Amino acid sequence: MRLTTKGRYAVTAMLDLALHACDGPVSLADISRRQDISLSYLEQLFAKLRRQELVSSVRGPGGGYRLGRPEKDITIAQVVDAVNESIDTTRCHSQGDCQAGEKCLTHHLWSDLSLQIHEFLGKISLHDLMKKREVQVIAARQNNKQKVIPSELV
Repeated sequence: MRLTTKGRYAVTAMLDLALHACDGPVSLADISRRQDISLSYLEQLFAKLRRQELVSSVRGPGGGYRLGRPEKDITIAQVVDAVNESIDTTRCHSQGDCQAGEKCLTHHLWSDLSLQIHEFLGKISLHDLMKKREVQVIAARQNNKQKVIPSELV
């Protein structure tokens, strides 16, 4: 599976949003700080996520983003698809163009693997990830890290 940073960052940002949704709209700046993803990159990703109605924006003071539907109804595959990230394990660009315009011997094997991965990610919701203990531990660490005041400001 060759999943690039676009898909990984979109899933990470959506999980962060889901974890902090109970606090009201979540700003991209907060996600950027917690996840160490550039703000401009998040803006590009969230424009795509908004078009697919996976998130909605809230304008004004205290604004930010909310999930477009309950976290149990948003799958990881939907997030990856929304940012136009293909899960293609072939090197044939899924049309069979790896040997001078022809399919290679193992094209169907890798194509089937890509389909299996997509189906696997389609069975995992944001809610499923939120329930995982290791995700909760990491989120708590990130939240505590954000609350620490740098020593030079004390």
